[in-house]
Amino acid sequence: MQLPENNTAGKLARNRLPNRRAAETIGLEHFGADFTMTAGYYSDGRIGEIFINAGHANSALDAIVSDAAIAISFALQHGADLAAMRSAMKRNSQGQPSSPIGAALDLIP
Repeated sequence: MQLPENNTAGKLARNRLPNRRAAETIGLEHFGADFTMTAGYYSDGRIGEIFINAGHANSALDAIVSDAAIAISFALQHGADLAAMRSAMKRNSQGQPSSPIGAALDLIP
């Protein structure tokens, strides 16, 4: 399989956040594990980034949720729809998020 050449045509531009920005940090619990989420906002109030950390720093779970939050942040900064990402997360039969990532996204207004 040959990968396409590095080409910027068709790429969405990244909408960078200001160096100083509003942020909110909240704690959440998901299936007995504790997490902290920080959400950063553009000056117009749109969310532009999230950081998620597990209660046990440097654990495998901490690395997974942190990496997922970074990927979500890049998606948001490139114009992804938060509501669409939220609805795409896996859910149980009661409609509750199956992962701490989904639980965190559900907390963002």
